[in-house]
Amino acid sequence: MKKPLTHIAVVGFVMFALLFGSTSWVQYVTADSLNNNPLNNRRILDQLARDRGPILVDGTPIAYSEPVDDKYKYQRKYGSDNLDPRAYASLTGYYSVVSGASGMERASGDYLSGDSDALFYDKVGSFFTGEQPRGAAVELTIDPKVQQAAWDGLGNQNGAAVALDPKTGKILAMASTPGWDPNALASHDATEASQAYKNLEAADGKPAYNRAIGGNLYPPGSTFKVLVAAAALESGDYEPDSQLNGPATLDLPQTTATIGNSHPGACRNGGKPTLADSLAESCNTSFASLGMDLGEDAIAKQAEKFGFGEDLEIPLNVTPSSFPSDLNPPQLAQSSLGQYEVRSTPLQMAMMTAGIANGGKMMKPQLVDRVLNANTLEPISETRPSQVSRPVSGGTADKLTDMMTGVVENGTASVAKMGDTKVAAKTGTAQHATGAAPHAWFISFAPADDPQVAVAVVVENGGNAGNEAYGATVAGPIAKNMMEAVVEK
Repeated sequence: MKKPLTHIAVVGFVMFALLFGSTSWVQYVTADSLNNNPLNNRRILDQLARDRGPILVDGTPIAYSEPVDDKYKYQRKYGSDNLDPRAYASLTGYYSVVSGASGMERASGDYLSGDSDALFYDKVGSFFTGEQPRGAAVELTIDPKVQQAAWDGLGNQNGAAVALDPKTGKILAMASTPGWDPNALASHDATEASQAYKNLEAADGKPAYNRAIGGNLYPPGSTFKVLVAAAALESGDYEPDSQLNGPATLDLPQTTATIGNSHPGACRNGGKPTLADSLAESCNTSFASLGMDLGEDAIAKQAEKFGFGEDLEIPLNVTPSSFPSDLNPPQLAQSSLGQYEVRSTPLQMAMMTAGIANGGKMMKPQLVDRVLNANTLEPISETRPSQVSRPVSGGTADKLTDMMTGVVENGTASVAKMGDTKVAAKTGTAQHATGAAPHAWFISFAPADDPQVAVAVVVENGGNAGNEAYGATVAGPIAKNMMEAVVEK
């Protein structure tokens, strides 16, 4: 009899220990991760009853909460009289009773909800007054004029546009189309909010993707030639006036395939263009040959220096851009043209452009300018410029700037000319699928001699021009309008 009782006691003790341990684990070890899980609707419901802080653009709320007479107490709203919520939806995201949070609503959720440790004294004061803590205001770096230029330029075309301040890394514009309206997802009617989420997920063009930083990444096409040119200059074996081989067609080794130019015939100087001339007219055969001569390691290392393959938060999560590995010569030739399996976000190409504009110093992109106390409007935190790498030397950056200026003054990017303001740019027309119209690309910065803005624009499948699209004609005017919104203030 004693033995069975002992067995029962041991089993009971073990079960009690396991129960105690699991309860303690949930309450003390995993409590924060469970609370912060975006699928935890209990947390969302708790926070909906708070005065959630606004998301600001140039002092104007583009996401804010209004008191309402229902169990949630506050209704989240998006947009303003002058700011279209669809133009900012890829930044703000949504805050929903059924779908949780996305975008900046999620990335800066602790500030907006008032849960951040930076709001400790406010929470202490709220404890004694019995009031719910107010969320902080998160002010973005976005310039509404530049954002509007990007939004208007993209119009009904699918694509994305990014503008950076090269000297600080501040993101002046980040537009993704097609846009969408977060207000429907913020409905307090769970059925309506759920249907709005399903509609967003099923919508043509996948508007829920922020194409500027994620979604399906793009082959950058001929804009990648700037990176290959950087690798050549950094090697010490090439100068802007170095002569390259640019025939009408280039026979690729190990295959019967060839690479041709986007125009009939050979490139400048009877098929012997300089590196600078090759960039100006976007010579395919000379850059394919150059890429094979440089080798995979040199180009891959240069791509890595510019940020390819790196995880990045702005604080939105950015999908890493990629350069393929283990390439045979024909694959390397195609990759040197920004084709094959090279993939990039518009933000990555804007970062590369800004790094060149900033004398070879690449700054960390920043979407949050500062966080403000909701009661006093005093800054709780302010973003400071931060250099993330030096992908090229100052001398190489100067040479690339001169070469990209030549693309505008004497090459494929003449559409970007802005009167007396010098502009540096590069066009790109990226093939990506058999039978599909090419993606149209444009990267640029201005003024070239004192850069204030660096831009990258991509329009999917040629936009409204379809198979007749070129980077210069489709993406170029959008980039120009964005630059003018900064330079001509």
